[in-house]
Amino acid sequence: MPPQVGPVLLFTAFEPSGDEHASIVIAELKRRHPDLPVFAWGGPKMSAAGATLVERTIDSAVIGVPGLKKIREHLKVMARIDRWMKKHQVAVHIPVDSPGANDPICDISRRRGARVVHLVAPQVWAWGRWRARKLRRRTDLLLCLFDFEVRFFERRGIPARYIGHPFFDVPLDLQSLDEQAAHFPRGPIRLAMFPGSRPDELSKHFPLTLETYRLLKARYADLVGVVAAAHPEAERVLRDIAARQGGWPDSVRIVTGQTNAVVRWCDLALVKSGTITLQVARQAKPMVVFYRKANPLLYLLIKTVLATKHFSLPNILARREIIPEFVPHFGGPDRLVRELDRLIASPEAMEQQRNDLRQLLAPMLTGKAALRAADAIEEFAGLSPRATTPI
Repeated sequence: MPPQVGPVLLFTAFEPSGDEHASIVIAELKRRHPDLPVFAWGGPKMSAAGATLVERTIDSAVIGVPGLKKIREHLKVMARIDRWMKKHQVAVHIPVDSPGANDPICDISRRRGARVVHLVAPQVWAWGRWRARKLRRRTDLLLCLFDFEVRFFERRGIPARYIGHPFFDVPLDLQSLDEQAAHFPRGPIRLAMFPGSRPDELSKHFPLTLETYRLLKARYADLVGVVAAAHPEAERVLRDIAARQGGWPDSVRIVTGQTNAVVRWCDLALVKSGTITLQVARQAKPMVVFYRKANPLLYLLIKTVLATKHFSLPNILARREIIPEFVPHFGGPDRLVRELDRLIASPEAMEQQRNDLRQLLAPMLTGKAALRAADAIEEFAGLSPRATTPI
């Protein structure tokens, strides 16, 4: 094995969006320092960007309270990371989102002497603000995707720096997206469906998504749909769910790993609340956002620690409801069908949402998030900067 050149960096990500965020920053770091040792617990995009993938960890993420099996699996991952860090002197650990999975790993890396630079600040500002105390102990720097987060964290004694959103760093190749979308169903009303990427999200959201589509199809015979699957395993889960609900509709296509092309293709979208809402908003496509909850009593308990009026990211950033959101959503598809029907029937409402999204995201489309993140990581790793970008 050749000798290491420069300090060792470790990225840890546990879901597809984290894989994508990290990959853009890793690519920038490797552009500046081609021989820099970068290791990752993550996914294929991080590997393609130049990281040495120690383990693939993005395919079975959960949200909320994990089951006993998942807890045991993650404890084993933590033990392997601890053993690995004992053999590799990590200078900077960069946890990417997924605080439930990453927080205990941050404790390990701090104990091993690494600096901790978070890529994507946990949404402490939205719920459970008491968590800021633990975050302060686990953090050397937070790299924030949204400027309001910096003020929130700095008031609580947590070093924070605004970088912008990595999603907006890579320009959209519209010609390529159009070529991909040319193979999707053709029709005058095109609905994109994004039920999530984690297995538990798919089982919770796709039955409702499918039922919503079928009811809307009964109203609009010329409706066609595309379901976006984050990865092949997600496609398998989606097809299994559809098989238990009467089969896959003839007018719906499932597409894997082509999220931006699906957004480009659609007229409007039914979207599970999360980062995906920003990808849809980037192309100014009207959407209805939802997040299904089965237990209203549990939500009432959770609501006691919530600190935000809105839940979907576009509405949080706008500080008002510019897109219809049903978060949490209890029960069946009727409310979702009514809202999608209202948009389809009103070109004016669709155009208003498009205009609101364009105005909201215009200041964020700087394309400098990876540059700023790399600057910060260089600083904490003690690397001589090869290129810097003013904030």
